[in-house]
Amino acid sequence: MNKYIFAVMLTIASITAVQAQRMIPGQKGLEVGAGILSKEISDNYYLQLTLTVNGKSGNYWIYGAEYTHHMSDYREVKVPIETYTGKVGYSFQLLSDTKKTFTLNAGITALGGYESINRSETMLYDSAKILSKENFIYGAGGRLTFETYLSDRFVFLLQGRIKALWGTDLQQFRPSSGVGLRFNF
Repeated sequence: MNKYIFAVMLTIASITAVQAQRMIPGQKGLEVGAGILSKEISDNYYLQLTLTVNGKSGNYWIYGAEYTHHMSDYREVKVPIETYTGKVGYSFQLLSDTKKTFTLNAGITALGGYESINRSETMLYDSAKILSKENFIYGAGGRLTFETYLSDRFVFLLQGRIKALWGTDLQQFRPSSGVGLRFNF
């Protein structure tokens, strides 16, 4: 009799798929992302490294560092603008399926960092002087993220973001979009 019960239990266990829990409170994730700042992909991009800490109900904390590279046109040359920022924020789960395979999150972040224009050189090739100055910058950001689990530990992300920066002599509002991969541990 025990053999039959064991055989039935083994059959039922093999038929049903076992799913690991996702978005466990306290679970951490390391996220690597890249994206574009404008339609010209070659010289206008960002790279980010983010640590996430899951909270309740699919929400999570965001701690990250980001490098942004943008080329501004001046006559026939391009002037590099580089931004180094750190961010802290919180992401709220808006929608998800029951197994949390697909989620839509909205996040808000506080930013701080430094902006470098033309690698600290104020004079251009034709003796023109750059009037914009390098500055410490601060501000806020928002992001809308579509996330899908590739496995129980790997998450693929599509992001749309906007940053509002103060302390800069350049654009105050900076939209971007990108992709990312998160490893949960």
